[in-house]
Amino acid sequence: MGTVNMTTTAEVNRVERIAYVTLLGFAASLQVSIAAANILLALTAVLWLWVVISRRERIEVPAFFWPLAAYGGWTLVAAAFSIDPRTSLVDSKQLLLFAIVPIAYRLLRGHRSLTAVDVVISVAALSAAIGIIQFGILKWNDTGQRPQGALSHYMTYSGLLMLVACLAVARVLFWPKDRTWPLLVLPALIVALVATLTRSAWVGACAGIGLLLLFRDFRLIGLLPVVAAIFLAVAPPAVMDRIRTMVQVEERGQQTSTAIATVQSNQDRIAMLRSGVRMIRDHPLTGVGPDMVMQVYPVYRDKGAVNQLAPHLHNVPMQIAAERGLPALALWLAMLAVLVRDYFRQRRGAAWLFLSNAGLACVAATIAAGMFEYNFGDSEFLMLFLLVATLPYAAAARDDEAA
Repeated sequence: MGTVNMTTTAEVNRVERIAYVTLLGFAASLQVSIAAANILLALTAVLWLWVVISRRERIEVPAFFWPLAAYGGWTLVAAAFSIDPRTSLVDSKQLLLFAIVPIAYRLLRGHRSLTAVDVVISVAALSAAIGIIQFGILKWNDTGQRPQGALSHYMTYSGLLMLVACLAVARVLFWPKDRTWPLLVLPALIVALVATLTRSAWVGACAGIGLLLLFRDFRLIGLLPVVAAIFLAVAPPAVMDRIRTMVQVEERGQQTSTAIATVQSNQDRIAMLRSGVRMIRDHPLTGVGPDMVMQVYPVYRDKGAVNQLAPHLHNVPMQIAAERGLPALALWLAMLAVLVRDYFRQRRGAAWLFLSNAGLACVAATIAAGMFEYNFGDSEFLMLFLLVATLPYAAAARDDEAA
C-alpha cells in the first residue's frame, strides 16, 4: 500500500512539473502566437486540475480574484440582458482567461515566479528585435503600417511591450541579482515601444516607469528632463509628429499624413466618450451588452465623430460601463484597489520587493494607457496582465508548497 502511495505521489509531482513547464511555455508564447498561447494555457489548465483533484487540494486564489470573479459574474448578467444575448454570451468566453489567476498562483510559487519573469523578459527581447527591424528596415514607420512584432496588431504589441518594460525596469532597480540581462534588453524594449507610434502605450509606460523611479529614489525623477531632451533630439519624424499632435483636436495648415491621422483620432476619441455617456445614461445597470457597442454605435454616434463605426470606445472605464453597466465598472475598480492595497502591504515585508513594485507599475501603466485604449478587452494583454498581477502573490507563498 505504501508503494502505491509513493508511486501516486511521484506521478502527481511529475504532472505538476509538466504543468509548470507548459505554463512557462504559455508565458513565452504570449508575445509570439496567440494560438500557441491558448493551446498551452488549455493544456496547463487540464494538468493543474488533475494535480488539484489528485491531491484533494482546495483551490486557492489571491484576494484580487474575488472582485475579478464578481466582475465576470456581472458580465454574464449584462450578457443575459443584452440587446443580442447570444452574441454577448459568445463574447463572454474571454472570462475563461480569469483561470490564469488560480493556475499561476498554484504553479508559480516561490522562486518559480522569478523564472517566469525571466522567461517573459527574454522572449520580449526577440519580440522587440522584430519590431525594430520592421520599423527601421521594412519601413513600417507611419500610422498606415506600424511595427507589430510577431503579433496581429500593433496595439496588442505595444501593450505587451509596455507591461514587459515595467517588469524589466522593476527587475533592474529592485532585484540585485543577475540584472545584466534585463538591463541589456530594456533599451530594445523602449525603442520598439516608441516605434509602434502608440500614444496610449507611451503614456502607460511613462506612468509605470515613473512610479518605479519614485520608489527607487525621488532624485531619479531629475533625469527625466535630460532623457526627454535626448529623445526629442534623435526621434524620427513620424514619432515627433505623434508627440506634437497628442492633444491637438484641429488640423492646422500643412501637416504630414501621420499628424493628420493623429488629430482625427483625437477628435474621434472625444466623440466616442460622448457616445459612451449616452449609452450609460440609457443602460446604467447592465449596459448595452458585451460586444454590442459597435452594433448600437450608429444610434449613439456623436456629430463630431470621424468614423461611422467604432468597435469599442478607446477608454476602459467608459467601455466597461457602456457595455456591462456601472456595477461592472465598480467591481473592476474594486479589483484594482485590492491589487494596489496588497502590493503596498507586500512592499513592507516582501522578500522579493521588485515583484510588488512591478505589480504597482503594471497597474499604473494599465490604468493610464486604458484612458485612451480598451486594453483590458485585448486577450493577449489581459492574459499577460493577469499573469504579472498574480506573481507577487505566488512568490509570497511558501516554497515548500511547490513540488
